[in-house]
Amino acid sequence: MKKIDDIDMKILAELIQDANLSIPKLSKKINVNASVIYSRIKRLIKRNLIKRFTVEVNEEALGLTVSAIIGINIEQRLRDEILKELLSLNEVRVISEVTGRYDLLVEVKTRSLDELHQLVSENIGRINGIVRTETFMEMKRNQRTPQYTIPIT
Repeated sequence: MKKIDDIDMKILAELIQDANLSIPKLSKKINVNASVIYSRIKRLIKRNLIKRFTVEVNEEALGLTVSAIIGINIEQRLRDEILKELLSLNEVRVISEVTGRYDLLVEVKTRSLDELHQLVSENIGRINGIVRTETFMEMKRNQRTPQYTIPIT
């Protein structure tokens, strides 16, 4: 298997910023021939370093302005059923199974506090096997784009 080099890292860095960047524009940005860029991207996909190209939706523009994380304790014997029911809820974005105080951390997005209250009390709280929930409102999000500078071997 070939090593990841500086050109691959530059390609990844640019595509992380804008996966819609055309091959010719990417070629100009990093000063590498377009045919090389094309073959490198194909190789990065084949090696599963690029898993997929996707769209990031501005959920606030859709009215989804309330973000929260819900800590949930569950009856472990009902884990699969609980996960299935949680994943069926449109407001649920991510479910992480964790160690510590909670069994699950669930990221959700809603249009209002009333909608969040309804989601937690009427939808999530009534799922068979959920023992306890605690909701954490997101007040502000600080997020950074990953920078991959050390070549992966």
